[in-house]
Amino acid sequence: MNLALFDFDGTITFGDTFTPFIHFAVSRPRVVAGALLLSPMIAGYELGLVSTTRMRAAIVRVALSGRRAHEIAELGRCYARALPGLVRPEALARIRWHQDSGDEVVVVSASLDAYLHAWCSDLGVGLICSALEANAGILTGKYAGADCSGPEKARRVLAEYDLSRYSNVYAYGDTPEDKELLGLAHRRFYRWQELT
Repeated sequence: MNLALFDFDGTITFGDTFTPFIHFAVSRPRVVAGALLLSPMIAGYELGLVSTTRMRAAIVRVALSGRRAHEIAELGRCYARALPGLVRPEALARIRWHQDSGDEVVVVSASLDAYLHAWCSDLGVGLICSALEANAGILTGKYAGADCSGPEKARRVLAEYDLSRYSNVYAYGDTPEDKELLGLAHRRFYRWQELT
């Protein structure tokens, strides 16, 4: 049996799903207030001075802290229903090819469990991703664990899967945040081109 590891945003989808989910799940006044509050950090991000990991964590803190976890989970399920329109046909075909070959397929993403859980469950694939922390049913605005990007992707895969059990490991990514994930694989695909 083989293992196939797929990044989500930009690899399976045509682009970012994190930011549209925030706009979907958060009221317009809170989005505007959050954008004003985070404007210095956003400017730093645009200039390359603030990492994507720090930017995502700040957005989660401002946008989702204090929200009821079950409400965000339900919004995530609704949002997941709209994701098929964002999925690359070649990505879905590749996932199906792996499944038809009897391979284990896992999405490994920095995007949120709130919507990825439903999408992956519907498709019958595993999931490793950034998860929202809750306390007594209320979101804290933090992650339960680390942002699942860069080295954290590889660390989480190695914590959950014994790679020696698989004949081949495939990995698919599209940004430098996927470098360590691709490094786990025998066969690596970057922006749908196989690396030698």
